[in-house]
Amino acid sequence: MNLKEQINRAKLPKHVAVIMDGNGRWAKRQGFLRVKGHETGTKAVRETVEICAEIGIENLTLFAFSTENWNRPKLEVKTLMNLLVSSLKKEIKTLMDNNIKLNAIGRIENLPNKARKELDEVIQKTSGNKLMTLTLALSYGSREEMVSTIKSIATKVKDGSLDIESINDDTVNQHLYTHNLPDVDLLIRTSGEERISNFLLWQIAYAELYFTPTLWPDFRRENLLEAVLNYQNRERRFGKTSEQLS
Repeated sequence: MNLKEQINRAKLPKHVAVIMDGNGRWAKRQGFLRVKGHETGTKAVRETVEICAEIGIENLTLFAFSTENWNRPKLEVKTLMNLLVSSLKKEIKTLMDNNIKLNAIGRIENLPNKARKELDEVIQKTSGNKLMTLTLALSYGSREEMVSTIKSIATKVKDGSLDIESINDDTVNQHLYTHNLPDVDLLIRTSGEERISNFLLWQIAYAELYFTPTLWPDFRRENLLEAVLNYQNRERRFGKTSEQLS
């Protein structure tokens, strides 16, 4: 029985998030410039998106570019932005063929005009797709998201449209960039690093964390399936005991 056949479709995570790490180290090991790792990593993106759609994952979020990544060398940032534009153009057919809706979160207004325009066009073209929502976190940082959320809620309290005593988890959820997405069930990070790196801090409160030593450019369908199988073999208690769940 292959890995795909072992997946229990009744126990799929509703939302998988991936920190795509290791492009630079992969390139260095191959004797290439860092940008080559980013270019090669697009194949891992395609395979991950396709296998998630095949097995029935409803939501997939990829950490594509953080707020901190703007501090990288200018050439690398420029290459990443150009790669974003070219990848969106190339993958529009894959998204349409697989009935995948594209979404984006983060400070999208900070992207170069060309990248923002291409992103908006693909989001619009795929807006009617229903099988899966693919979210790209671009110019994204979870702390910045939380600050933005707090400001929005505080403004409503100040102008009297929101009672401070009524603020709860749902209130916060409604003001996050991910307000139209469920909480993350499975968070995957590649490259062997075991940290969250300011990614979806609120949304992963009860997520299962899966760390793999595989560098992102080498990540393939089988790696995603292994992560999902690992998730399905865990007991998710949400604060309860095993006896309560049984």
